Amino acid sequence: MPLENEAVRHRPTLVVGLVGAAAPLALAVVGQSEPGPAMLAAAAVAALGWVLSGRPPSPAAVASPVPPAAPPSDPMPYAAIVEELEDPVMVVEAGTPGEAAGRRLVFANAAARTLFRIQRQDARLITAIRNPQVIELVDEALIGGISGHGAFEAGGAHDRVWTAAAQPLAAGAGGPPLALLVLRDQTDLRRAERMRADFLANASHELRTPLASLTGFIETLRGPARDDAGAREKFLGIMQTQAERMARLIDDLMSLSRIELNEHIAPQGRVDLAMAVTDVADALTPVIRGRGVSIDWAPPERGAATVEGDRDQIIQVIQNLIDNAVKYSPRDGVVRVEVSAPAGGDPPAIRDPDAAGLTLLAPDHRPGERYALLRISDFGPGLARDALPRLTERFYRVEGQKSGDRSGTGLGLAIVKHIVNRHRGGISVESAEGRGATFSVWLPLATADRTTDPEAVVKPS
Repeated sequence: MPLENEAVRHRPTLVVGLVGAAAPLALAVVGQSEPGPAMLAAAAVAALGWVLSGRPPSPAAVASPVPPAAPPSDPMPYAAIVEELEDPVMVVEAGTPGEAAGRRLVFANAAARTLFRIQRQDARLITAIRNPQVIELVDEALIGGISGHGAFEAGGAHDRVWTAAAQPLAAGAGGPPLALLVLRDQTDLRRAERMRADFLANASHELRTPLASLTGFIETLRGPARDDAGAREKFLGIMQTQAERMARLIDDLMSLSRIELNEHIAPQGRVDLAMAVTDVADALTPVIRGRGVSIDWAPPERGAATVEGDRDQIIQVIQNLIDNAVKYSPRDGVVRVEVSAPAGGDPPAIRDPDAAGLTLLAPDHRPGERYALLRISDFGPGLARDALPRLTERFYRVEGQKSGDRSGTGLGLAIVKHIVNRHRGGISVESAEGRGATFSVWLPLATADRTTDPEAVVKPS
């Protein structure tokens, strides 16, 4: 039986009211012997309004609440409205004093049931929420009758930031204490704040060198090299290179910031991974030919590797990885691209016994989850074992590979990692110095393309 139905059956009765056309929703738990519904609904408006806004009601508002224009005769329509709120809303009943496991949920709306995977009508609070800050807030409301609010972070691969607020509710005569608990997702706000701070810090740090270089050349051209045509031509070429690097850096920083802002929101689209690889390979053909490199790519059957994802971002992952492989391949070299499905949630086996392997990102693997695997290999200089853990750090570039055609912003693999993390996927690398490197990315298959048969999973050799 759904929790909200149990809450209506349970005594004291759950009453939900509205105050005026523009008033906030109110949630109150009252006994049958309590005063009239108008006063109770108005007091609950103050309680829930404070919980949702984070601001306590004024004493005047509590002492002299404004009665609703038309007290509801049937609370269920308003319970349905609370059921549809995006914020998780719960009513908690106190159990045995001092026993945390006795805190029972008598109401939980759809958002709360989904977030905490609540399936039983007699669920205990401790089985849904284990954060000690939230438990303490609820206990203060239940035992001490004290309202409070606080912030906490939910761990995992996709960190979420929440604010929690607890408010004591008036119970019926002789009934156990009750508390209203409301959570609000502040992840977008916190990510936006962090994005602005990171962007300013990164931009100021990374743009300082090319700006200093441009300033120096400008001063030289206006001074000693004013009439030196050869020096002027050389310096202008360097200045153009530096300006282009600054433009790429700003583009990459903006792209990374946008990805990080929505990293906690799983994409909803469907993408044929093999078709995406083909599109990227076709688009990069002039660059690949210009470097004297060829692509070894045999696409699987159409639709065999359809994944859940944002096509533009998956294209960005493939393009960054192929571009890196081409950049580090010797002239007349080969870049090998492979796509297979279904695959498990673990990194593929290392093919070269002399290579070092490392998982750069591991997904929160769900039971029965199956993936499509993308492997991109080059046969260039390879990477030292001690460089592997730092590959996805911002602005990290391997020593000895920063100059010439191999120069970059150092943000490519950081962008790849954040995109794959948003897609609930994984990344691994294997490499041996002088023998190239292989980057593997696995992404969840679209729902219709999953299989729960372990024998059907492709085990890459």
